[in-house]
Amino acid sequence: MAPSSDHKAFRDILASARRVVILAGAGLSVASGIPTYRGQNGLWKTRNSTSFATPEQFREDPSGIWQFYHCVRERCLKAQPNAAHLAIASLVLPSVRSRLMPSLAENRPPLFITQNFDELSLRALDSLSDRMTSAEQKLARERLIETHGSINRTVCLQCKHINHIIDTPLCPALGGITEAIAGEQVIPVDQLPRCGGAKWNGANRYGRCGGLLRPAIVWFGEVPEGMGEIAKELNWTDLLIVVGTSSLVHPAAGFARTVKSRGGKIAVFNLERSEGDENADFLFLGPCEDTVPSILEATY
Repeated sequence: MAPSSDHKAFRDILASARRVVILAGAGLSVASGIPTYRGQNGLWKTRNSTSFATPEQFREDPSGIWQFYHCVRERCLKAQPNAAHLAIASLVLPSVRSRLMPSLAENRPPLFITQNFDELSLRALDSLSDRMTSAEQKLARERLIETHGSINRTVCLQCKHINHIIDTPLCPALGGITEAIAGEQVIPVDQLPRCGGAKWNGANRYGRCGGLLRPAIVWFGEVPEGMGEIAKELNWTDLLIVVGTSSLVHPAAGFARTVKSRGGKIAVFNLERSEGDENADFLFLGPCEDTVPSILEATY
């Protein structure tokens, strides 16, 4: 049976669901100026993913990888959350939940799993902080899983310290790197981002040990973050809302099948048809910055 595009029928299912999970992919951030990976002009259309998204390649070419992610990071820092980010974020507000999802168990926000590392979903949440208590803000953040990490976090390969920083550039040598020239020069390892920053003074303390940093992004071959919590939640999910992803990369590609096998419903919001639609009960095509706010009838 072809998936339904009936807005009211979807909202009825949403209203009756006790546990809702939202899974977002790169399509969520397109309207914010962040390219997808496999779509038109996607990053993996012009670059080999194994050259920029594996720990092995980072060991081979930390200079080239850091130049690439420096440019991606610059783009993400300049971007702003779009209407779809804000509509999804608004679901953490008790007033919105009581109107759209009155049947939610434990009155908790839906679990929101984003495969994007741009932090735009987190920033959308932060934009609503003045409408939440401190306890509600804490819960909202706990219910957001950045399963592929964050472009604004780094991890030290030596002491394993994880740091969150929005300053740019992360080291002077990256300051003049642009997308047009990224990878054309070799930056010595001791001039790349290091634990303790550019002013590291030779200390060997945790978080300031001078070790080489890498982006705290989940690369191919690494385990996505939050998988234990995600697996537990999917066991009881009544409705999985998939936004802006073709659902081709595992383990996220298997989430819909898991929910469906337990009797749950799947709603897909995507620009166009994809292989991930095979399990969909509802399918809403078009730019998600238009379809998500409209169909969810979310206010923010």
